Amino acid sequence: MGKKTEFLFLNEEECIKAGVLDYARCIDVEEEIFGLLSVGDYRMGGDKWNSHGLAVKFPKESPFPNMPVDGPDRRFLAMPGYLGGRFNIAGLKWYGSNIINPTRGLPRSILTMMLNDPDTAEPIALMSANLISAVRTGCVPGVGVRYLARKDSEICVNIGAGPVSKACFEAIRCEAKNLKEVVVYDIVKEKAQAWCDEITKKYGYKAWAADSLEEAVRAGDIISVAASSVKPVNIVNDWLKKGSTIIFTGRCNIDEAYYLDCKMYWDNTKLHEVYYDEHLQLPEAERFINGIGVQIYRMMFEGKLPGLNDQISLGDVVVGKAKGRENDDERILFVTSGMPVWDLGWSYEIYQTAKKMGLGTTLKLWDSAYQCQ
Repeated sequence: MGKKTEFLFLNEEECIKAGVLDYARCIDVEEEIFGLLSVGDYRMGGDKWNSHGLAVKFPKESPFPNMPVDGPDRRFLAMPGYLGGRFNIAGLKWYGSNIINPTRGLPRSILTMMLNDPDTAEPIALMSANLISAVRTGCVPGVGVRYLARKDSEICVNIGAGPVSKACFEAIRCEAKNLKEVVVYDIVKEKAQAWCDEITKKYGYKAWAADSLEEAVRAGDIISVAASSVKPVNIVNDWLKKGSTIIFTGRCNIDEAYYLDCKMYWDNTKLHEVYYDEHLQLPEAERFINGIGVQIYRMMFEGKLPGLNDQISLGDVVVGKAKGRENDDERILFVTSGMPVWDLGWSYEIYQTAKKMGLGTTLKLWDSAYQCQ
């Protein structure tokens, strides 16, 4: 007799009941994952096992009537991975995106997560993953604040007022214990002000919408950059005050003097080595244009900064192999990008909680797998 294989399906509402929106808990989980990254107990795709994922991109024009054509955020992305430690889980984050989806009553991006037994490869759970992805995206900066920001930071500046920026703020708020004031800058000021009103109502912080990027950045003890790529975020070195911590979750440029003076940390330098190599494979005119951290890559290529082998991954700080913030005067930069292992760990945590709570629907793959003759 063959083995019966079943797995659990968890919809978004069930994930919420299992605690997917618990930012404080997620920060602790992501901190644990940082430790696994440092010791190498993980795998992602690609020959160097550090690829972000494999994207299906569409042509600008197509002779086929049903084939989608290229557009903003128009893609599919498969993000496989394995995470060790107590998680010991394999899985795939499957990501589809189309910027016009909100006009259809849908999120711009629609995500699912499949968890698999790392030995048998059997599916364990299929989960709604929009909230998993959003929360873990914010909580990676949350771990950064835990180790890199001044403990007396009082003003958090948010560049961008979209969903990613909001997720980052929720996590930053958990770690910035002395936070008193919130500043939001967005190219649509009304959007920024609406979020400020929400923040004040929900948390009681003083919150205001800045008239300019400069006004916002100059105020910040912690600056979270998570704006869309519609308009480049260009910051001047002199705007960033002594002791500030800036976090790149979105694309941002600062004049070169800042990078030569700041203390820089990365979510995982191994991932960025893959990104860097991918840029080198592009035609010269297309290198170091798109993506988080590309300005820094270019400075490394030009010999102005040490290469990624000589940079610090935050996981090394978490496990004590490297130092985080050492004094209140240091200006610190934390560069972070997406990795499926973040989603794997948080998904596994939510799956385990859901099982204990009796949530989800059990689906059967087979009673006994049919053997082809």
